[in-house]
Amino acid sequence: MSRIRAFYAAIGRVTLTPLLVRGGVLLCALLALLLAYPAQMVDSRAVGLLAVLAAFPAVAPNRAWPTVVILAAVAGWTVATGWYDQRIELWRLLGLATFLYLTHSLAALAALLSYDAVVAPEVLTRWITRALGVTLASAVLAVPLLALDGQLGDRSLVAALIGGLAVAVLAAALLGWLLRRR
Repeated sequence: MSRIRAFYAAIGRVTLTPLLVRGGVLLCALLALLLAYPAQMVDSRAVGLLAVLAAFPAVAPNRAWPTVVILAAVAGWTVATGWYDQRIELWRLLGLATFLYLTHSLAALAALLSYDAVVAPEVLTRWITRALGVTLASAVLAVPLLALDGQLGDRSLVAALIGGLAVAVLAAALLGWLLRRR
């Protein structure tokens, strides 16, 4: 009997911000999964399964579920482009990357927030603004690399790997410089 009372007391303390963050995790994860899988595989039953899978990181963001959803989306993208020979479209690739990153970032925030946390709106606004800034910067860096894809022929994978490695090294150097400046 005391567990039931404790459950109802906990429900009464729930605040809106943690629920909104967890709703954002659910929405971003579902959109990432829908963008990743080929249209030939996604029927009403598959959408239901993807929605259930997307709900897990929203409910338990401090577990391995965000990673499972991200890996499922990567597997879906691999299936779509490998076996179903789906064309790689820029809008779809950038959308997938954006929603995967937002899933990861919002799940990290949701893992930090208890259900009864009182959070200033500025905190949530700054968090989402930074996450969207990262996705915008990634898109700006990725578009020229994708433009090179058609021009290099068979060497495009090597060029993409070298370009990605160069971007990672430059980002690490920039972060190190910014930390030393403090």
